Parts: sequence; C-alpha cells; structure tokens
Amino acid sequence: MKILHLNAGNETGGGMHHILSLLKEFNREEFILGVLEKGELLKRANGYGIKTVHFSNHLKISVPLMQKIANYIRQERINYIHTHGPRANVYANILKKIVPFHWIVTVHSDPEHDFLDKGMYGRFLCRIHLNAIKNADKVIAISEPFRTNLNGVGVEYNKIVTALNGIDFRKKLPKPHFRNDLGFTDNDFLFFMVARLEQVKGHSIAFEAFSQLVKKNRACHMLLAGDGTLRNHLKQLSSSLNIEKHVHFMGHRDDVERFYEMVDTTMLTSFSESFPLVLLESARAKTPIIASDVGGISELIGDNSLGWRVKPGNTSELISAMEEAIIFRNRGMLKTMGEKLQSHASSKFSLEIFAENIYNVYLSMENVN
Repeated sequence: MKILHLNAGNETGGGMHHILSLLKEFNREEFILGVLEKGELLKRANGYGIKTVHFSNHLKISVPLMQKIANYIRQERINYIHTHGPRANVYANILKKIVPFHWIVTVHSDPEHDFLDKGMYGRFLCRIHLNAIKNADKVIAISEPFRTNLNGVGVEYNKIVTALNGIDFRKKLPKPHFRNDLGFTDNDFLFFMVARLEQVKGHSIAFEAFSQLVKKNRACHMLLAGDGTLRNHLKQLSSSLNIEKHVHFMGHRDDVERFYEMVDTTMLTSFSESFPLVLLESARAKTPIIASDVGGISELIGDNSLGWRVKPGNTSELISAMEEAIIFRNRGMLKTMGEKLQSHASSKFSLEIFAENIYNVYLSMENVN
C-alpha cells in the first residue's frame, strides 16, 4: 500500500497541522505528501523528514499539470490518494479519469461555506467541489454531526466514515508568553481567538458581544491570531464599536501555542466548523473554551462543566458566556474547568486514536478491493 496525501500547499491553519500531525504519527515509508504550491506546509513537512513532492506549474490547473501528477502516480505505484482541501479534491476527481487509484477525502470544512464570500462565482466553485467529493471512494468526516451534514448535501452515507480529530497530548508545550511582555496585567481578562479573518469565522459577532462586555468590564481584551481578507473591515468595525483599544490584531503567528496558558479563555464564533484543532490545542493547555455549537464541538464540550457552547450568531448567548467566564475566574472556578476539559479531551481525542482510525480506513478499502 502506497498513499499520496495531496493538498494545495497554501494551508497555514488547522488543515496544515492536521496533515502534518497525521503524517508524523504514521512515520511509514508508504506515505508521501504532495503539494501544488511551495508554502509553509512543504517547508514544515521537509523539516519533519516527511517524504514530499511539489507538483509545480504556472497555472493552477492545466493538462500538463494533470499529466505530471498522473505520471508520478504511475511511476511511484501510488494506489491510494488522500486529498485535503477543495483544489486537491477537484484535481483528484479529474485524475481518477486518467489513472486508477483508490480515493479518500478528508473534509475539513463545510463545502457549502468554503467560498461564502465570493458571491455567484463562489456558488459555482461550491458546486464543482461538492461534485468532486461525491465521487470519492471514501469521505472522512472528523465529527459525527459533520457526517450528517455531508449526507445532507448529497454524499452517499455508506461512503462516509467518522474519525474524530486528534492531537498529540504527549507533546511538551513551549513556555507561555508573559503578560507583561505583551502589555497586559494579571488583572486583565484575555479572550483569545485563533481563526482566519473571514466571514465564516464570525468575528463581527464576537466584536458585537465584546463591545457590550467592555462597557461593564474595561479590563477585558481580545487577542486575534490569524489574517485574512476582512482585516481592514474588522479594524474599522472595532473602531466604530469603540473597542479598538481592547482588540489586538496579531496577524499570522507561529507561536500560537505560547498564548493558550497565558490567556483566560479561547473563543471561536464560527458559523461553520468540522472539528477545529485550535480547541483541542486549548484543551491540551487546560484553557477553557467558548465556542459556537457547530460541527463536532458538542463532542468536545459535552456539558457546561467543560466549557460554553452558544448558538452560532447569537450575540446575547455569547455575552452571557463571556460574563460567566469572568465570574468563574474571579471565583477560582476557571482553572478547575480547564483541568477537567484537558482530562476529557486527552482520553477521547488523542493523535494515536485518530491516526489508527484513519489507517483502518485504508485497510478496509484494501480488504474490499
């Protein structure tokens, strides 16, 4: 069995960490990472000693590029291709007509929301992407609710396999940042958001809720790690809501892990998610979570003792959760919540369990075929 993991290569967020963690855990000669662009994913994969191949081309899609990938599949005797992301999924759908292989897709985000901000063109891209996913041999959903969602948009139920996301809870974490070094005090309550600055992540909802909170609690700050097309819009929004001194745009960060222990809560206000790794990273650091109840988040935050789940887009619920988090810290209850969250997450969402479940998908296909 020889397996090529294929991705556009421009990932920098959860998708990148998902792929790298999985390939590092497998640590087998039978795995290769293929990328279409030179970027952070390729750089890190090479640093970890993962076998890689870069399919370079001047155009994003062309006959020569398809032929180049097809020739590599034949040359290396690749019999499984595992794709991640819309571009890789669409490419595999074309390649399947040129050269035979077993095709697995991991869907990292709701395909109906991937191009939410591109209008009519975005809806066209969504249709092409969904059609590709439907043609895959196996589709991996990284949460049970997401399996239901995929079936709802036309993916055959018997093609979909649930494999809960996971991270390495054995990893030694880097030393956290000191608050004083970043201009904060121990009295400040810090909310931390790690998310692309795009519409689907719901930053505007977070800002609206936070603006109400700041009126009563001036010692609150929101730290934003991530970049995106809405950066200028969100900066203007923070100014119009009079929270610009309390919202800190930090851009893309390679040291995100150093923030979790420093902050009080991690927050995610997305309208759509499958199972975000950022929340598992927060759990690993024993930092409580406030998150929209989307995708598989309910599988991590099963009840109120583990964190706060709020309806996506519901400002009043978000305000209540943020206010309660502050009360919990004042009463010394936030630390206990974080410890319980870490214990729960490490027992259910370990990288070992996740990798084993993915490998079993390959084995099941091998046995059938």
